[in-house]
Amino acid sequence: MSDISYDDFLKVDIRVGRITRAEPYPQARKPSIKLWVDFGPGIGEKKSSAQIAKHYTPDELPGKRVLAVVNFPPRQIGRFMSEVLVLGLPDADGEVVLIGPDKDVPIGGRMF
Repeated sequence: MSDISYDDFLKVDIRVGRITRAEPYPQARKPSIKLWVDFGPGIGEKKSSAQIAKHYTPDELPGKRVLAVVNFPPRQIGRFMSEVLVLGLPDADGEVVLIGPDKDVPIGGRMF
């Protein structure tokens, strides 16, 4: 990895959002869940396809706060248009575990 400047970091807009809806996405190549995430006024609700089916079910996700990159261009994932990249970390088996704030923070807040 090469070093980046603080200005480079500021180009990546990472915000906290609240999952409002989640559905299975069985058509995806890897087990995935379709997410609708509310980022509040100014950004609104955005969609994402996330490979998180190993640790999460669609029923348990609404209301969960997550971090996501909101300024990547939309990406077609099969028949679903993913508008944001929800962030996670790999567990010991390489399966995605979502990351989010451990305290109650307003949705739409930018990470710094």
